[in-house]
Amino acid sequence: MYMSNEILITGANIMGEATADILVRDGVITAVGAKLEAPEARIIDAKGLIALPGLVDLHTHLREPGFEQSETVLTGSRAAAAGGFTTVFAMANTSPVADNAGVVEQVKRLGDEAGYVTVRPIGAVTVGLAGETLADLGSMATSRAQVSVFSDDGKCVHDSLLMRRAMEYVKTFGGVIAQHAQDPRLTIDAQMNEGEVSSRLGLNGWPAVAEESIIARDVLLAEHIGSRLHICHLSTAGSVEIIRWAKARGIAVTVEVTPHHLLLTDDLAENYDARFKVNPPLRTAADVQALRAAVADGTIDIVATDHAPHPHDTKDCEWDQASFGMVGLESALPIVNTTLVSTGLLSWSDVARVMSQAPAQIGSLEGNRALTVGEVADIVLFDPSTSREWSTDDVVSRSKNTPFSGITLAGSVVHTIRHGYLTVTDGLLVDEKVVAEAGGFRG
Repeated sequence: MYMSNEILITGANIMGEATADILVRDGVITAVGAKLEAPEARIIDAKGLIALPGLVDLHTHLREPGFEQSETVLTGSRAAAAGGFTTVFAMANTSPVADNAGVVEQVKRLGDEAGYVTVRPIGAVTVGLAGETLADLGSMATSRAQVSVFSDDGKCVHDSLLMRRAMEYVKTFGGVIAQHAQDPRLTIDAQMNEGEVSSRLGLNGWPAVAEESIIARDVLLAEHIGSRLHICHLSTAGSVEIIRWAKARGIAVTVEVTPHHLLLTDDLAENYDARFKVNPPLRTAADVQALRAAVADGTIDIVATDHAPHPHDTKDCEWDQASFGMVGLESALPIVNTTLVSTGLLSWSDVARVMSQAPAQIGSLEGNRALTVGEVADIVLFDPSTSREWSTDDVVSRSKNTPFSGITLAGSVVHTIRHGYLTVTDGLLVDEKVVAEAGGFRG
């Protein structure tokens, strides 16, 4: 695969606003304008393609260390690059748990070696995700991994005093707690959204109030402490209203929604197909509409994948025995195009905000994530005009538990550029040895 320290992107539609050429040299955008020339550069014809800042996922499960049968940092990084991502934040529910400087540094090192994306570890809030004792947040923040986001995702920090102490601690260095909002007492043995479908299927329900009550508590704690709070995978219309109220009061809360909660509904559980089993569960069509509207009006700040790979045998089984979770890195941008751009709810500059700039800001990443001179050359080139029926062939992740098989999605990632080198070109991943040589250890 031909590599160059110069790339000239010609005729790109920059965030849907203007057509221009982009010159990349030594990992940095050095010129943006019409009819640029660079005789030694690799030329990428981007006519008809949307140029966006490289996507940033604030919520990815890379599984390593401990669950390499599902995903590794390398395979997850490849899946991310295929989806147009140049940075991912890796959740802490590994084995051992990423609750100390040693583990988060290991995850960062593995990401640096792979080179496909910048991997930023998320640190656990509590030791072993047990919800009993605060992890050493300070040592993770000052480690080589420079952790700024902390989460027990997969589990809720349900003890209100512990949550208060965590928010007080990270406030001292500008960190943020990312909460998995799920009251554990209200969701004992819960299998799907509580409602008409769960009653008909005889499955234990996961009520909306289990999410909403934790969010209400935590935004009040954040207001009391004056600390930052981030809500993971918000899924209900009621949660949207609580966040809207909190933001009107000036509370420092940010929120994410997943692509699957923007597209899928709880009636997909009708056939007990465990591909659709996820936490928080798929909700109603009314919830989906409320979530889309909340992204459009800015109540929801970002789209994050909650990419959750699992081995085949833990999803291809009875519903009540199946694992919660879906893969989603490769399909995220086509789903946003399908649900928000094609419907007129978002512009492409809005997509740049919710999938790159805002998540970077929440995660305390450097740079403006803009396609302007002087910025690091993290770029995705996306073709919005194509459409295809999604299948497992579109999934690069080690695990194939996609819920989108058989669903027509609009658009495809054509090229991904991270730090000025190609990780995806013409829709195909660049060989991992070439990527590691070009980009490894440049985190």
